[in-house]
Amino acid sequence: MKRRALLSVSDKSQLSDVAALLESFDYELIASGGTAAYLREHGFHCTEVSEVTGFPEIFGGRVKTLHPLIHGGILGKDVEDFATPEALGLGLEPIDLVVVNLYAFESALADGLPEAELVERIDIGGPAMLRAAAKNYHRVTVLTSPDQ
Repeated sequence: MKRRALLSVSDKSQLSDVAALLESFDYELIASGGTAAYLREHGFHCTEVSEVTGFPEIFGGRVKTLHPLIHGGILGKDVEDFATPEALGLGLEPIDLVVVNLYAFESALADGLPEAELVERIDIGGPAMLRAAAKNYHRVTVLTSPDQ
């Protein structure tokens, strides 16, 4: 089974380096909208999250990665979980690496953005993916910062 990496980052510094390394190890790259656009602009092949889920981003991008085919891919415990009739019937495939960094809420607050803009900087999908990966730390690797 091919290894898959999910990339959804607001800070795209060093993203090309990470993508090149992942491709060299034959990872399939799955990315959310803005991250997918960046990767394609820089010559990388990736599958958009919406292609995996069959569900478009909604509410102006508020809901992208909150989907059972994403979280199921992160939360499946082992190869046996993905071989069950239930998982096979749903088309669940493992996600082995989660590359996500959270929106820079503190800097937006320091910049004095209006409340309506601040609310949009409250990350929901990123923390949910990080928590799912933490629950499955024995199988899923996480990168949360370009420094990593």
